Order: sequence, then C-alpha cells, then structure tokens
Amino acid sequence: MTSKETIRKRLEMLRAEMKSAGIDEYLVTSSDFHASEYVGDYFKVTEYLSGCTSDNVRLLISNDAAYLWTDGRYFISAAEELQDTGIKLMKMGETGVPTPTEFLRQSLGEEMVLGFDGRCVSAHDGEDYRRAAKDRGAEIESVDLVDRIWLDRPPMSSHPVLLLDESLTGEGTDSKLTRVREYLKRFEASYLVLSKLDDIMWLFNFRGRDIACNPVALSYAVVGLETADLFIQSAEVTDEFRTHTRNHLVKLHEYGEVYDYIRDYHFEGRIFADRSSSSDTMIQLLKEKEEVIFGTNPTTLMKAVKNETELGHLREVYLKDSVELCRFICRVERDIGKKPMTEVTAAYELDHLRSQIPGYLDLSFPTISAYGPNAAMAHYAPDAESAGSLLPIGFLLVDSGAQYLGGTTDVTRTIPLGPLSDEMKMDFTLVAAANLRLLYAKFPYGCTGVNLDTFARAPLWKYGKDFNHGTGHGIGYILNVHEGPQNIRWRANKRGKDWAFEAGMITSDEPGIYVEGKYGIRTETITECVDAGSSDQGRFLTFRPLTFVPIAREALDLTYFSEGDRKLFNDYHRQVREQIAPHLEGEELDWLLQATEPIEE
Repeated sequence: MTSKETIRKRLEMLRAEMKSAGIDEYLVTSSDFHASEYVGDYFKVTEYLSGCTSDNVRLLISNDAAYLWTDGRYFISAAEELQDTGIKLMKMGETGVPTPTEFLRQSLGEEMVLGFDGRCVSAHDGEDYRRAAKDRGAEIESVDLVDRIWLDRPPMSSHPVLLLDESLTGEGTDSKLTRVREYLKRFEASYLVLSKLDDIMWLFNFRGRDIACNPVALSYAVVGLETADLFIQSAEVTDEFRTHTRNHLVKLHEYGEVYDYIRDYHFEGRIFADRSSSSDTMIQLLKEKEEVIFGTNPTTLMKAVKNETELGHLREVYLKDSVELCRFICRVERDIGKKPMTEVTAAYELDHLRSQIPGYLDLSFPTISAYGPNAAMAHYAPDAESAGSLLPIGFLLVDSGAQYLGGTTDVTRTIPLGPLSDEMKMDFTLVAAANLRLLYAKFPYGCTGVNLDTFARAPLWKYGKDFNHGTGHGIGYILNVHEGPQNIRWRANKRGKDWAFEAGMITSDEPGIYVEGKYGIRTETITECVDAGSSDQGRFLTFRPLTFVPIAREALDLTYFSEGDRKLFNDYHRQVREQIAPHLEGEELDWLLQATEPIEE
C-alpha cells in the first residue's frame, strides 16, 4: 500500500507540472484509451495519484485541493484509502454531492484552463466537461501530465492473442462482418470505428490477456463496407492469427498508429461511432472527418444475445462451476472452528477448485471473500496481511467467478458460519426473496431492466431497506464479466436508451443488504433469458438459472417469506439438487441433500 506521504508528494509533483503547463485544474480518470471498466497497470493513474483502488474514479486536482468521485460500491474502502492524503471523497449519487461536471461549473472561471488526457476520458464525459468549460469562459487542453512524473510507470500490457475456433464461437468472422455491414447500411453509414475491446474480440473471434481477468487485447478497429482494419500491438500477433486476419481480408496495423490513420484516411461516407465506449480524443478527431452518426455499437447489441453454440457451452461451464462452489461451501461449513481459516485462505481454496475445471483460463475478477464487517464493502478485496480470520459466527460473503474456454462465470453466496442475530436472518431472508422473485419473473417482451428491477427491490423496500448498486449486469462469453447493453437497475439510463431484454441474454441477479460496521449480504444467481410463450396479450419472457448453488436455509427467518417465496425457494433448490447431486458423493452429497431439503410452504 502506498504511504499517505508518498501520495501527497505525487500530488505536489503534479501541481508543479500543472503550473508549468498553465493548467489550473487537472482531471484524471480510472479508465484507459477504450473506456474499459478494468484496466492494465499502465493505466492505473488514479491509484498512482490517490492510493484509491476503486475502478470507477474521477480525480480533480487544483492548486490547493483535490477531490475524488467514486460510486456506492466503494464509499467505505475509498474513505479509508483517502484518509490523510488531502483528497476529499465525493460520494457519487448522494444527496448534495455535485457530479464532476456540476463541480466544474462552480470551480472554473474566466480564462482558466482545465486539463485532462482526452484518450482516457469517454466522449460523453468529454462533451460535458467541454460544455462546462465553455459556459464558464474556460479553456480545455488535452495532455498527459501524469506520464511526466510517473518515472517508473509500468509498460503497456502485451501478450500473444488466442484465436477461438468456430466450435466455440458458433459464428465465423465473415458472418459477423456481414451482419455489421448490413447494420451500417440501414443507417446509411459506410464505416464503424470501434474502440471497445470486448466488441473487437467478439467480432474477430480472438481473445487476449492485456487486462487482468478480462481476456481482451488492446486494439482498435475500423470496419468499412468492403474493408476491415485492425490496430493491435505487433508483438501480440501470432502466425495463426495473422493467417486468420488475412483469410478474412482484415488488414493489420500497429496499435499506436490508429490516430494518425484516422487523421489521414479519406473516409468516403458517414462514420458510425459509440460515444460511451470511445475516447474524447477519438470523437474529436472523427468530428473533423465526414459526418459522424452516434449510437450503440452494433457489435455490442449482437454479442449480448448468445447463439446456441455459446449457450450450450455456458450451461456446461456454469454447471461445473456450481459443482466446485458447492464443494467449497461444504468444506467451509465442515472446517469452520476446527481449522484456521482466513478470508484469503478461503479465496485460495475456491480459486484452486476452479482451476481444476477443464478449459480454465483465469479468474473473471479477483475473488471477493469478505467476513463480517468487511462484507459491508461491496467490492472488498482481502490481502494476506490484512485478511480477517473466519470464526464460527456470522456471515462470510464470497463473490467469485472464472474465465473458461466455454464461458465466463460470476456468482455470490453468503455463507452462515455460526449463530446469527435476528437482524441478520431478516436481511438474509429478504435478499433471498428479492433474488428469487427476479429469478422467476415472467414479463412481456419489450421490458427493460428498469421495469424488472422492482421484482427484486420490492421485498426490501417493504421494510425500508435498499442497496446502492445495480441489481443485474450482462455477462460476456469468454469476455468481460460486466457486459452491456442490458442491465437491471431502478434508475433510468441518462445517457442513452435502456435496452429491452432478448432471449439469449445472460444477466446477473444480485440484490444485497449492507450494514456498515456489521455485515453484508448478497445473493447472486446468473440467469439466461428465455421465451415463456405467447398469449393474446403478446410474447412473454422469463429467466432460467445457470447457477445451481444452495441458498442457506439455516439463515432464513420464514416470517419474512410469503407463501410464494417459499414455493420459489423450494423450486430453486429442487433444480439445484437435480443438477448437482449426480456430480457429488460422500459427505459432499450428504451436505447437498441437507442444504436442498424443502422448507414448509
């Protein structure tokens, strides 16, 4: 962990560079050149300057102050990390807390200069900042000042790519390019400029290792009606991949050449681009060319609906993944109080079990193993030095997943280790009801996540409880564990449309309750959206579980279950028993049979 004194010194070094460059306020983001959620070490600028390890950060530095914005998942951890650094925590979404743009409208003045590295600022945010600066009579300068003070900055990640066979993808690159080009024609566009890494991986059927846990390679793509250009670090290109691109008439370029290429290329027709996944620098450059049409990347929409080959592999992978998580929970419950265990050793045990599954590639994110009060931090990450010891009392929350040749997994279960308070049982039961009501919801075609979110939150709202994160996110296929465009949340998307659910979408269902200083509870089941038939009122959809792991019946207070909740609980555990029992034996099978015993309806 970086010392507070080091953080203060780095901020002063940056302020010296700001003064030299004539910049009054400097804005830094936790993103990379591709608006990625997670980034490689080269791009961890906000962590370098602040010590804050959150992955959704805006850091604003002025001559005499510094402010850091992050979301509700990280309020507790960020407050601890920023203590004594001189950086003020700005809790996104909290009453009375201005957004970065709103703050700039107050802090900027006539002839002041706001600086940021436009390659690491999304086009949406860049437009907001530029508008705020203009309204205040200030100017914008895009410059990377951090590179001037980060003398031991890690190199940009670079690893050989992995080409996927069509037996895994279910669709070849030519077919995908044809679909993209047909989409462009409907908008009377001639080019698609792609910055979004997982979209590029999907389109050209390869994967990388440039971001931990996210199998992507740093790259850009420009797809024309008859051409396709891919920009990637030459060291990552294998002979097999070079042949693949040649066979599909894809021209390779060096990764760093993309801006010069776009600046110099004569585009004959309109350009389609996605502001949410393109950088401010990229969009500013494209605006100098032909007319630009803005919208959600067609690749994002296409890869969100998994084909039958992908769905088949996902079902197999989730079953195997669920079996290992069941083994893990059985062992934890067996050994608690008998063998020394910590949050970290528990995480290592689960990670090892997953690594034995055929086709294992990596974790899909670092395993969150959080005991007691630590679980109140939604994205708590233990380390060997500070990990809490597990005791036979309270809850252990484990949020985990992996990357396999066949799918990307994600699952959370909250495991009771011993006696629980009445409050804990109440909250656990309400979260279970929330999870199950959404899991088995039936809804008309055309519903978005905003419509569906109430299924999960209603049981909590009834008792004046809530959680400050989304209820569900899309999940990639051998790709990012967080994927759009679908999501489940109660707030509407302020920067675009909320996309309707389609059969074939994979989405998490993860309500929770977090009591600061006491405990955290989250139950996450991954779902496949499927058709539920039609009536004279139209077509309906529902969800089908991909995760088959018991929800701890001993932690329930049935007072807070309706009759319908009891039936849903038993229905889910019947499915768990049917799916998992054939893969266990001995004490593990005994544990499963007991864990899936029905409750009284």
